[in-house]
Amino acid sequence: MRLRRYGIIASLAVTATLALSACGADGADSGATVAGAGVAQAINCATGTLNAQGSSAQKNAMDEWRKNYQQQCNGSTINYEPSGSGAGVQAFIAGTADFAGSDSALSADEQSQANSRCNGGPAVNLPMVIGPIAVAYNVSGVDDLQLKPDVLAKIFAGEITQWDDGAIKADNANASLPSTTIQTVHRSDESGTTDNFTSYLAATAGSSWTFGAGKAWKAPGGTGSKGSDGVASSVKSTDGSIGYMELSFAENAGLNMAKIQNGAGQFQELTPEAASKTIEGAPITGSGNDVTLDIDYATKTQGAYPIVLATYEIVCSKGAPSDKVALLKGFLGYTASSEGQGILNGLGYAPLPGNVQSRVQTSVNSIS
Repeated sequence: MRLRRYGIIASLAVTATLALSACGADGADSGATVAGAGVAQAINCATGTLNAQGSSAQKNAMDEWRKNYQQQCNGSTINYEPSGSGAGVQAFIAGTADFAGSDSALSADEQSQANSRCNGGPAVNLPMVIGPIAVAYNVSGVDDLQLKPDVLAKIFAGEITQWDDGAIKADNANASLPSTTIQTVHRSDESGTTDNFTSYLAATAGSSWTFGAGKAWKAPGGTGSKGSDGVASSVKSTDGSIGYMELSFAENAGLNMAKIQNGAGQFQELTPEAASKTIEGAPITGSGNDVTLDIDYATKTQGAYPIVLATYEIVCSKGAPSDKVALLKGFLGYTASSEGQGILNGLGYAPLPGNVQSRVQTSVNSIS
């Protein structure tokens, strides 16, 4: 079924309106007033420049955040390059990015390197957006596709190669499935979206998926495209294709999205509300100011869409350059606020649940 932009996301976040008063240019103590839910709050403005890169999945959110913060805070410049999660993490470790966007938390090896970059750190993972991962497809005559985890795994593993395969037909009795060859599309760059998608397959598809999980695509065959926008473009232009991408890119490309079977046995349509149900029960496994989430891809929660990612900002909790601290706290404090989360309405994301948002705000306030 083609997914429209869901107004339901508005019920998940506080609708925000930025006031027109601009920040003063004299540092972090200057503030612009932001009206949200009838309560005026201040953005902590700071001057200077931040250079960041990473996750392309969070690009649309980051573009809105950057625009709004810079409009309200004179003398601030926030640059963000959607280079992919892997490239962003490496740039952060190398010290060429002030923070990194990543669709998965730092690995143990990356954490050690990032701590060293932070002069002993620690670097922390701060989730900012729930990014549902769509399984989008372009198959002539098919607009309501349902897929089980093991069937989805066999498609991307190259074991199911025709759209009228019996395994697909079994769950799509009313669909007119053609004999078209399946063309799979995956990320060519290291990606947190790939990490979360393959983590889902590894957790739910059993022996049908033998390629493990990780930021780099490991299964043979298929077409690699750079970035979520590249995958969406490839699927849109290729009949018989299927790919995975963050929801907002599938929506922007006008692609059909499959219903995915969750651990409760339901074929669940992707909506921000359904994605939030998977995140709400995810425990926070990070210690101290780290807010890493442990997502249950096999969730049995009724109405939950199981393929989701928490897209993180990775930043030095301590040890950031002194001339960057105020702007890091100001900008990330805005993105984690009710106002910052509120602008995600209509962008294809789901805002953070309240308990996670509160932890992130505390961590941002502790940056030094």
